[in-house]
Amino acid sequence: MERVCFQLQVKPGRIGEYTERHRSIWPEMAAALTATGWNNYSLFLRPDGLLIGYFETESLEAARAGMAATDVNARWQHEMAEFFEDLDGMPDEGFTRIPEVFHLEDQLPGTGPPASASQATTTTRPRDTEK
Repeated sequence: MERVCFQLQVKPGRIGEYTERHRSIWPEMAAALTATGWNNYSLFLRPDGLLIGYFETESLEAARAGMAATDVNARWQHEMAEFFEDLDGMPDEGFTRIPEVFHLEDQLPGTGPPASASQATTTTRPRDTEK
């Protein structure tokens, strides 16, 4: 299972509305996320607009491709794009991925070897390391 953490910056004047829109997302969007492998998905938002997202998936590429094939995702991404600063593309493609450096379960006896540093960097796009 791939664990994905990412960041975006919500425009300061749009934080309240962004939060309100996520209190109850469209049911068809929730269904599409679930069906395409965006599991255990959470968003965290600081008062200054720093947004941190986290989800687990079998494959980030497959999860993104699955969502890209849905009509609801195109509508949602179009509506959400206006909330972000310095966004290159749509939110689900333009976020900055944050590399994982520690996961407790990887360190516990009997759970297998920890991921090597080279494994952690192979799933990171070049843009992800620029910020």
